[in-house]
Amino acid sequence: MRENNHDNPKPPSKSEIKPGSAVWVIEKENYGTDKYKQGIVKDVLSPGGLHPRGIKVRLMDGTIGRVQWLAE
Repeated sequence: MRENNHDNPKPPSKSEIKPGSAVWVIEKENYGTDKYKQGIVKDVLSPGGLHPRGIKVRLMDGTIGRVQWLAE
């Protein structure tokens, strides 16, 4: 995994992310950039409790990405 100055080095764990949560995600094609997308979690897709790039989710609009931050 290459290092960058954009991704959260300590993304939220699966236990912190629930359907209905407001989050900021990074899509796979945007890894290493600052092109984040905000949305509401529809489904949590990652089977494990933690992933170095973030837990994979599907947003309400169908976007699939890894959670970098929980939104306020």
